[in-house]
Amino acid sequence: MMKLPSLPPSLASLFRRKSAAERMAEKQAVKAEPAPPKAPLIDFQQLATDFKTLDPKDPGLWPLAPRIVILLSLFLALIAAAWGFGAIGWSVQLEELEAKQNEEAKHKEDWLNKKKQAVNLDEYRRQLAEIDRSFGALLKQLPNKAEMGDMLVDINKAAQARGLLVELFKPGGEAPREFYAEVPITLNLIGSYHDIGAFSGDLAKLPRIVTLNDISLAANPNGTLGLRTTAKTFRYLDEGELANQKKAQQGKGGKK
Repeated sequence: MMKLPSLPPSLASLFRRKSAAERMAEKQAVKAEPAPPKAPLIDFQQLATDFKTLDPKDPGLWPLAPRIVILLSLFLALIAAAWGFGAIGWSVQLEELEAKQNEEAKHKEDWLNKKKQAVNLDEYRRQLAEIDRSFGALLKQLPNKAEMGDMLVDINKAAQARGLLVELFKPGGEAPREFYAEVPITLNLIGSYHDIGAFSGDLAKLPRIVTLNDISLAANPNGTLGLRTTAKTFRYLDEGELANQKKAQQGKGGKK
C-alpha cells in the first residue's frame, strides 16, 4: 500500500477536532478578559482646559464644546429673562381676560333674559293690561278732591242711621303718599254693641275705601259703649298735585 505523506504539525493542528472541554475553556478565557473602559460622554477636564485657553478676541478659533456650552447658556438666559419680564405682562393679560370673560357671561345672561321677555312679550302685554284694569278699578274706589266732602257726609250719616251719638267728628290734615292722599277722621261714638258693629259693616259697604284704626271700646254706666277710633279714607291725587309732589321731591334731592 501507498502511504500518505504526514502533514506538518501546524496544518495538523488545524484539522484536529477540539474537545468540548477545550471549547468551554476557550469561552471562559474570552469572558475573563476585561472589557476596555468606556470613554465618558463629556470629558469635564478637557472642557475646563478648553475654557481656560479661550481667546475672547477670536471666538472663531474656540473649540466646539465650549461654543456649544456658551450658546446653550445664552439660550437658557434669554428664556429665563423672557419668562421673568413676560410674567408681569401675562398676569395683566390674564386679569383682562378674566374680566372680559365675566363681562361676556353678564352679557349672555342679559341676552337670555331679554330673549325670554321677547318670547313672552304677548303674555306680558296681557298681564299689563290686566294690571291697568285692576288698578283702574281700585282707583275708582278713591274719591277725588271734589268728592271728599260727600264722603265725609256719608260717614256721618252712616253713624246717625244706626242711632249712634256722634260726640266727635273731626277730619284731620291730609297726608300725601305716592299717588294718593290719606285723610284721617277722629270719631267718638256712643251706642250699643250691635249698633256699633252694624256701623262698622255699613262703612265696609260704602263705594269708597274707609278703614277703622286704633279702635278703643269703653263701657258707660248706662250700659252703652263708647267707641274711639280713627277712620281713614283716601283720595287720589290729580295730575297737578302729582306734578307738584314730584317737583318737591326733586328739590329735596338737589339740596342733599
